[in-house]
Amino acid sequence: MALRAGVLGLGVMGRHHSRVLNGLEGVDFVGVYDPADSVPATIERKPVVKDLHEFLDMGFDYCVVAAPTVYHLDIARSLAERGIHALIEKPVASTSDEATELRALFAAAGLIGGVGHIERYNPALQSARARIEDGLIGEIYQIATRRQGPFPGRIADVGVIKDLASHDIDLTAWVAQQEYVSVNARTAHRSGRDHEDMVIAIGTLSRGTIASHTVNWLTPFKERTTIITGEKGALVADTLTADLTHYQNGVIENTWEQASTFRGVTEGDMTRFALNRKEPLLAEHEAFRDAVLAGDPQGIVTLEEGSRVVEIAERMALDGMNYKL
Repeated sequence: MALRAGVLGLGVMGRHHSRVLNGLEGVDFVGVYDPADSVPATIERKPVVKDLHEFLDMGFDYCVVAAPTVYHLDIARSLAERGIHALIEKPVASTSDEATELRALFAAAGLIGGVGHIERYNPALQSARARIEDGLIGEIYQIATRRQGPFPGRIADVGVIKDLASHDIDLTAWVAQQEYVSVNARTAHRSGRDHEDMVIAIGTLSRGTIASHTVNWLTPFKERTTIITGEKGALVADTLTADLTHYQNGVIENTWEQASTFRGVTEGDMTRFALNRKEPLLAEHEAFRDAVLAGDPQGIVTLEEGSRVVEIAERMALDGMNYKL
């Protein structure tokens, strides 16, 4: 029997979620909730309902929460009361306190809760993670990310840290399989909004890997790059094109005895891997569907992990605001 699923919020991501759910094997896409006057009456030939209780009365096994972040906790509370599992768009909540409360609601109800950190399902990062586990680049020394582009009109309730840098926080910890133990940041407000629109952050992970993140909404081109440097070489992931390139350390013969204490790194072979480029949003939905069916959150971004991202993002924002020379 197919799982009954719906979407709350019909913005840009809500429409994408609706499209994927409508064609997802093993799922019956029932409809969407959005109270705005501007939304259509149907999406993917399914009804768009403006009353939340009327919508939930349609009966769901799970829902996708794609409403503005400020509403996530209230919507999650309504879903938990009805015993409905939820995949919640990132950031999981507006604050770390709200994220903790949301997580407790789902834990108490015995429900599966996931967070839509879609970059984890990008083929380039999935492949990078697997190759790191196989020892391709050895110990990870550094992870550097660049996530830049023009301002998106769809964002109004959070700054660039929680909207964009949250991707980098999550993917860095996940790829390295380490926790952040420290983070520092510098932020800027250049577009006249209350929220920051630029950030440069550095962090240290639990096994000594250092991380850096350059993120903004003010660059007139789009960039989504992750560089993972290790003892045996580096991996470069472009999540816009889902390309993964491996740069191997060169093999050199050291004949100078005085220099033997340091073996310099030189350029070696470069390989761009052929990848199966499944749409990340589809992969995310397949993982969440399977988690609900199995009653096991393995394979999804958990509410605990999503809450940790919000906590790190808050530290970045606070450090960026408080810095003075």
